[in-house]
Amino acid sequence: MASLTASQLPPSRLFPSPTLARYTARMFLIRTLAFLAGLVVILQTLDLLGESSRILAVEGNGEAELWRYVRLRVPQLIALFLPFSVLLATLLTFITLNQNSEVVILKASGLSAHQILAPLVLAGLLVTGLSFAFNELVLTHAQARFDPWKAAEYRPVAHNGRAAGDIWVRSGSDLLRAGRVEGSGASIRIRDVTVFDREVDRLVARIEAEAADPVPGGWRLRDGRRFDVATATETPFATLDLPLAATPDQFTTVNINPKHTPFWHLLPAIRALDAAGKPTDRLRAELHHKVSGPLSAALMPLLGAVAAFGLARSGKLFLRAVIGLALGFLYFVADNFAMAMADFGNLPPVAAAWAPFLLFLLIGESVLFRTEE
Repeated sequence: MASLTASQLPPSRLFPSPTLARYTARMFLIRTLAFLAGLVVILQTLDLLGESSRILAVEGNGEAELWRYVRLRVPQLIALFLPFSVLLATLLTFITLNQNSEVVILKASGLSAHQILAPLVLAGLLVTGLSFAFNELVLTHAQARFDPWKAAEYRPVAHNGRAAGDIWVRSGSDLLRAGRVEGSGASIRIRDVTVFDREVDRLVARIEAEAADPVPGGWRLRDGRRFDVATATETPFATLDLPLAATPDQFTTVNINPKHTPFWHLLPAIRALDAAGKPTDRLRAELHHKVSGPLSAALMPLLGAVAAFGLARSGKLFLRAVIGLALGFLYFVADNFAMAMADFGNLPPVAAAWAPFLLFLLIGESVLFRTEE
């Protein structure tokens, strides 16, 4: 480090020394990858040990299914523990720099606290970009295949495109249930249809049909029967036109799981749901969180900066590291809490996704300015 500080470093530049920036950023990135690899290997091994008996209990499952489980589960573990790895790498990097008195040397060279942190923040932005690409290109596809497989208790799952069953749609005071949906738009056809004809809170009739097609002013039901509640009579019919306000989009824009949908597909899906008159606040919160979540990697160096400054020989380095760790974990708790509040409809989508990030950004800057600047 002596060679890095032998010359005067201009304090006005964000990166006064490219060599110094590469040194600290490389130290940070190597530790991030090391923590991530260690956590994923250990936790995947423990997870596989716990699930292997359930996987192999299914007739026909063998070694190939175990490797399939690992292949689908590893992306989830990487996405889950990458922010924690960045936090731990930040603290270890700052502790190392502090113990070796390198932070003291850097500040004596005229560098401010923000200039010392800048290479790590830039490296965190690089991790953010890689994390976002990984989540949308790899994680969504892995989770879309893993969740149905696990729900089926590791039995074979058919992927036939749009699966359907019990799709419920409200049309005024009436309720419609579709067993299967084929096509889209004007060419849509719904199968195994049940219509609950209601007036306010009273059921008037129950109508069941083999199929239904959209027609001007409503829907045409085919090959069914109508049960009249008042007379307790059932009447079969070949075709029956009902003036229902339900639109084809209401049957096709259903069951969108944001964890299975990439960012660039989720955005038009939300617009389609809006056009169909369906609630989208939860999906909008998840859409924003797809950006704010990975961006936490750039926030961790600021929250862990408390471990970088102060003299190591003062005996408070461990306490500083604990404070940095606590700030990082409090951020994750606040982030999860805000998203849970968005699921319950108690927080606006944008606030749920961005409020924790902005709050802890201000907290980190306040601590840094008060103690170092």
